[in-house]
Amino acid sequence: MTTDPLLLAGEVDDATARLLRTAAALDAAAVAAPSLLPGWTRGHVLAHLARNADGFVNLLTSARTGEQLPMYAGPAARAADIESGAARAPEVHLDDLRRSAQRFAEAVTAMPVQAWSATVETRRGPWPAAMLVWGRLRELEVHHVDLAAGYRPTDWPPAFAGHLLHEVVGGLAERADAPAMLLRYDGSRHELVVGDREGAPLVTGSPAELAAWLIGRSSGDGLTVTPDGALPTPPEWI
Repeated sequence: MTTDPLLLAGEVDDATARLLRTAAALDAAAVAAPSLLPGWTRGHVLAHLARNADGFVNLLTSARTGEQLPMYAGPAARAADIESGAARAPEVHLDDLRRSAQRFAEAVTAMPVQAWSATVETRRGPWPAAMLVWGRLRELEVHHVDLAAGYRPTDWPPAFAGHLLHEVVGGLAERADAPAMLLRYDGSRHELVVGDREGAPLVTGSPAELAAWLIGRSSGDGLTVTPDGALPTPPEWI
């Protein structure tokens, strides 16, 4: 998958449309039901996705104007916005998702070419502005799964799953708490390496299954380990 923000914008539009279809099918009881994220209802996830879009708008605006804007006002404000928005009616959630997604799309369109080379300050440190569209796509696809409303990692577009897998493995390679392992796509001889490959178990599956397991969205059922044994335990993802 390309990391070109203008090409990825279409992928964001498609992911948003899929999310909106799922959200439109949720009634009040479904919105109040637990999500896959501990302590969060589906309403929390929906509220987070809307405010996340606005957070990315802040970063895109910062890159475009040169003004130092934070993604969120602060950790407490971010948490309060999610909490206060979680219990809203389904139609309010849906409208918020649509409007915030439109604001994000407009902010991407407003970016001059040179602004994509700027560096912005995210919650987890500096990021190149050119990666912001990928960041939004990742939030949409992963948290759509977190809704536990029928959308699964196996529904991820193959290009997204492959890009996510490579990103996650790249991050694990820099972490001392990551167990050594080799990862191989089904039907491929190419291996991704985490840690010391000598004696490391080989874990095989589809890119979506491997990525979902590494980020804690799957128990790893369906993955194959060689030699036979338990799957390694990946550290907590972002």
